[in-house]
Amino acid sequence: MDTKNNYDLIVIGSGGAGMISAIVAARNGHSVLLLEKLPKLGSKLKATGGGRCNLTNTLDNETFMSRFGRNGRFMTEALSLLDHRALRKFFAQIGVESHSPDGFRVFPVTHNANTILTALEEELRRLDVQIQTKSPVDQLYHDRQHITAVGVGEKRYEAKNVIVATGGLGYPSLGAEGDGYNLAQHAGHKTTALFPAMMPLITKEKWGAHCRADTISKVSLRVDLPKAKKLKAQGDLIFTKEGIRGPVVLDFAREVTPLLDKYSEVPLLINLTKGMNEEEIRIHLKKQAQQYPDHTIQMQVMSLLPKELSKQLCLQCDINPESTYAKLTGQARDKLIKILAWTPLTVTGHDGFKMAMITRGGISLKEINPVTMESRLIKGLYFCGEVMDLDGPCGGYNLQWSFASGYLAGYLGDVPD
Repeated sequence: MDTKNNYDLIVIGSGGAGMISAIVAARNGHSVLLLEKLPKLGSKLKATGGGRCNLTNTLDNETFMSRFGRNGRFMTEALSLLDHRALRKFFAQIGVESHSPDGFRVFPVTHNANTILTALEEELRRLDVQIQTKSPVDQLYHDRQHITAVGVGEKRYEAKNVIVATGGLGYPSLGAEGDGYNLAQHAGHKTTALFPAMMPLITKEKWGAHCRADTISKVSLRVDLPKAKKLKAQGDLIFTKEGIRGPVVLDFAREVTPLLDKYSEVPLLINLTKGMNEEEIRIHLKKQAQQYPDHTIQMQVMSLLPKELSKQLCLQCDINPESTYAKLTGQARDKLIKILAWTPLTVTGHDGFKMAMITRGGISLKEINPVTMESRLIKGLYFCGEVMDLDGPCGGYNLQWSFASGYLAGYLGDVPD
């Protein structure tokens, strides 16, 4: 493949989806050109999982798909071809062993994303996939029925098949600029509204800035809006100077950011007491007061929550943290119990795509064949990964989907039985 400009397949983007699709196609005897606009391959892949690369998780396919919401079943064919077991086998075959220390999340045993990236690059080169970096694609050529070529500035590369694996808008510092959405739209595809997801949230209330030292585990969180009562999440939460973060917030942000686009504020109710209801909290505090009558109310709340958070919640109820339970009025006790059961916080904003790990929204799934990942509008045009309207929570979901969809797309419609 010297200086050819005619290939069986051109892959646009070198994330997990793009690289694995190029590998599959090359293994099946196709000539492949991989185009990446940045100087190096896999920049975003290198940053996943805090640099540890949470490849996938151990959930069965049905449960896995349910975590993606109403669009989850779109993944059926891709996951039947490359589920978490098959993905781990794929990486083992190219020299990367993986493990699941907590029985759920799967990492390379090195806990280093470079291990994954290096193995993929070596496999691409072994298969003689032609790689061109610093090559941003700005044009898809087609005759309204078939894909014919791509344009990189003044250069044109011919191909009967093109895979768009450009990712979303998250982490613009790593090259995310929405290229794939523009290319898809120029080919006639519709793109849904795009929102940043998997990110910290900014709250109106700032008292949480005093509570940054602790991670609050098993927090329940829900939206307090009439038409969004069903939106709930559970996990660990961390208070920040400006608001909240932590796994539960990163997951729930994908539900909140579209609401922020509609409303100026999104009220949340947060249970910080591991699911205890008002009656259970009332009984608990009463027992604490009977057992330790000289303890301050802050000390009694500390039997449920960290020290500073206990103090701040007392202050939110206009209660002196140094007072005792016996000295509180019935109204003050009720107020404290209520805020311990459901602490109100108001989300007012976020830092946009610069802090978003993934994008909510993308190319409409209605226009993509889930059996092949091929466009229903233009023959030979395929999509995979985050560029499509499908996103999941943190915990290996999105990377597994990227690999599975890229693996399926790489077969170019000739999917094995």
